[in-house]
Amino acid sequence: MLHKKTFLCASFTVALWAGTTVVAQADVVTSIKPLGFIASAIADGVTKTEVLLPDGASAHDYALKPGDIIKLKNSELVVWVGPEMEAFMQKPVAQQAGDKNIALSTLAAVKPLLMKGDDDDDHDHEQGHSEEAHHDKNGDDDHHHGEYNMHIWLSPEISRLAAVAIHDKLVELMPKNKAKLDANLQQFEAELARTDKQIADELSPVKTKGYFVFHDAYGYFEKQYGLTSLGHFTVNPEIQPGAQRLHNIRTELVEQKAVCVFAEPQFRPAVVEAVARGTGVRIGTLDPLGSGIALGKDSYMQFLTHLSHQYTSCLKGD
Repeated sequence: MLHKKTFLCASFTVALWAGTTVVAQADVVTSIKPLGFIASAIADGVTKTEVLLPDGASAHDYALKPGDIIKLKNSELVVWVGPEMEAFMQKPVAQQAGDKNIALSTLAAVKPLLMKGDDDDDHDHEQGHSEEAHHDKNGDDDHHHGEYNMHIWLSPEISRLAAVAIHDKLVELMPKNKAKLDANLQQFEAELARTDKQIADELSPVKTKGYFVFHDAYGYFEKQYGLTSLGHFTVNPEIQPGAQRLHNIRTELVEQKAVCVFAEPQFRPAVVEAVARGTGVRIGTLDPLGSGIALGKDSYMQFLTHLSHQYTSCLKGD
């Protein structure tokens, strides 16, 4: 009962601070949608989950809106990857109580599973001037200036550990709901194991088919299912690859007999079409953020399955 009163009081305070605007509140707020998929599965039937980034937005260049700040201030729990992925979250999260946020990349169980980032030297050298322009424009380092690849929600195992961490924190915050939270975690783990096997079976016939992705985001998923990525257009999707890089990719598409090159809904660069033109290489789309999928008990499974279908539909033809 104490928790309810505290939460209602906080809601009322924030509503007053916001003037006449009353913003819908949730106990759990996540930075990006895939984390919302995981959190909403664990919190199902217990409390509401909301996501800050709308469909079509990118964590690489998002700026918090006033309504986002209100949601964060009023939440019981904030779930995010960490400062290397969502630089825009650093300041508001720093103002939260330390026990009210989970930065998944810093969890002791997750750290050993982090993959190194793929900042190849020739690419870094080529984009030097653009990189400076990027810093001037945004003021924050993007996630790939760190040592590790931070697209950790594309790892089924790390996502399972994220679910456990969210479960444990919600049990701590809402002990009366322990039985329901326990049941939700158990169901999530069982469904994840089933989905993982199903995806492995689906992707098995296309494992040896080579392809290029638009940006270096999919390492965890590719490692999990043994896929054959030949490379990426850019490490940082805010920076267009240079002419030499594009020429090299075009040459590799032909020489390495790539079957497909993948763009993304958040970034639709003409360079993907330009490079693939005349090569006979198909163009597909990979969505690393699950646009169009609604939060719910099975949304993370839908997300992984949809991504698997996106790979298969482009790679399966000859």
